[in-house]
Amino acid sequence: MWISMLRSMERLTAVWSLGFLLSLSFGGVLCQTTNYTRPVFNCGGDLVGDSGFVGSEGFPSFYKPNSKCTWYITVPEGNVVMLSFRIFDLEADPLCRYDYVDVYNGHSNMVQKLGRFCGTFRPGALISTSNTMMVEMVSDSGTGGRGFLAYFNGGKPHVDEHQFCGGKLTKSQGTIKTPNWPEKNYPVGISCSWLITVEPEMVIEVKFDKFDLESDTYCRFDYVAFFNGGEKDDSRRIGKYCGDTAPQNMIINSNVLLVQFVSDLSVTSDGFMASYTSIPRDLRTSTTGGDVASKPGLTPGKPVKPVVFTTEATTTTTITTTTTEQPMPRPKPVRPFKPVRRPVSKPEPDESRPATDTNPLCAKACKRDGTIKTSFCASEFVITSKLTALTHGPSGSMQATVSLIKAYKAGRLTITQAGEAMSVKLLMPCKKCPLLRRGQNYILMGHVDEEGRGVLTPGSFTALYKAPHHKILTNINNQAC
Repeated sequence: MWISMLRSMERLTAVWSLGFLLSLSFGGVLCQTTNYTRPVFNCGGDLVGDSGFVGSEGFPSFYKPNSKCTWYITVPEGNVVMLSFRIFDLEADPLCRYDYVDVYNGHSNMVQKLGRFCGTFRPGALISTSNTMMVEMVSDSGTGGRGFLAYFNGGKPHVDEHQFCGGKLTKSQGTIKTPNWPEKNYPVGISCSWLITVEPEMVIEVKFDKFDLESDTYCRFDYVAFFNGGEKDDSRRIGKYCGDTAPQNMIINSNVLLVQFVSDLSVTSDGFMASYTSIPRDLRTSTTGGDVASKPGLTPGKPVKPVVFTTEATTTTTITTTTTEQPMPRPKPVRPFKPVRRPVSKPEPDESRPATDTNPLCAKACKRDGTIKTSFCASEFVITSKLTALTHGPSGSMQATVSLIKAYKAGRLTITQAGEAMSVKLLMPCKKCPLLRRGQNYILMGHVDEEGRGVLTPGSFTALYKAPHHKILTNINNQAC
């Protein structure tokens, strides 16, 4: 117990020291100090500068009840505001009804809300689209916490043509994808919003092709969120997804859909690509369990795989979204008798999700283990090829045949000739990783089994192949590993 108390004191001392040094650096713009004591965070104020800290009133002491504090952040013109939470400790509630922090994309609560947060899990990074941002914290009369500490800084908006994303989509069908797709990982610190609008008598169906975002149980860092209608309101949120498992096909019970993608300032992944199409509203059949999609050629009322969303779905891709009942009017929140902290419980596993691959190798994250150069040296074979055939194998595996473009390393790999074409057999122990598609050209690196087949595991280097890659691979091949 004493050790725990000492560690807590050490953490608080570190926070005080950090805040004190920063207050000296920024001349007291962000917080006030009194005669070499710890910094004092006030209730709201104007925070102007290249960077700085913002904290709840009295942090790290418990924040006051029945308070409302608003901070207006401004960084130099030509920059956007990047806000990252370092410590977060508010009363927890699934709907954030009691104590919460709202962040807005500008100096008003009439502009886009970037998010509402509560509990003890740190939100991911938030980025504005201009040089201003507003942070507002509200507390009620009950249970409190130590509040929050966040760091903001100004950054240049992305101007790389491959990093532009978002916009208004009004065609009856189309695609959305993360920046840099499919050549490389999406960049850090971006926020993209797509507003999809189809004809009023139609609804929207969304299907994911590839999906790989930074994994987190509560999707706090990198995520894509869907909102029923054109407003980014928590009550309209359909779901929030991350990880490497694609969301199920979904049918939105509206002709307007808002999609938001956010990445924080650290880890990135391949990203995602999704397609949407409009379908007639009258092709749906209402059932007792809610609105279930019905398509031409299917018996009305018979359940089909896509789900029609009318209320919020699960928050991670590890949970299968299910059809929900028609929403009832939300009752007025009633405070529990005892004002105790309510921990946020993890979602219960969905029994309806099919069993995943039993191969322990498939539990590994679907990410490349190394760069193109380190993987080149560590692999037994390195080839460029076109995927011509893909079939299911035993124990959840996949078997592929590729037409060889060039072999940079072959080792024990068996290469067979059929006419003028050279082909290679490949084995993928995990059917969902790596995700390859027939007709595409790929860079493939992996190991060779006893039968001379190439083996591609979840950590193997795979990437879409384009002509400029030949020079890169040739240069690596000419260097010593």
